[in-house]
Amino acid sequence: MGITAEAPRGGVVEEIDGVTYTLKLRNREIERFEDKHRGIFDLWDGFFSRGTKPTSNEVKDLLALALVGGGKKDAEADAIIERAGPDKLFQFYQVAQAVLGIAFMPDAFNEAESKKKENNPDDDLIVSTSGV
Repeated sequence: MGITAEAPRGGVVEEIDGVTYTLKLRNREIERFEDKHRGIFDLWDGFFSRGTKPTSNEVKDLLALALVGGGKKDAEADAIIERAGPDKLFQFYQVAQAVLGIAFMPDAFNEAESKKKENNPDDDLIVSTSGV
């Protein structure tokens, strides 16, 4: 993976309609979301526990704001999200869940990868089965 496809701390890199974008929620995007919809922790509960599930508008708005946090202008971010059809909504739901999760726990993925390597140090070894 090239350097342009690597996610910044607290962000994710995802492909939308064949184009790779950086998505990142910062405090200002979270506050904009809350001004229009509901509290971010209520949204968290909807994604990850027993709260009210996010609506398609909330998911799309969260992703548009995450695109802004990743460097896109407002109109550009809105256009990227609006070009996608309803066939992308499930993917958008999953990406929005990841964007919110990594915003709250930016080192969780790196910690999981480190623990995996600690528990399986032999994964980096190449094993030959050819008998040579």
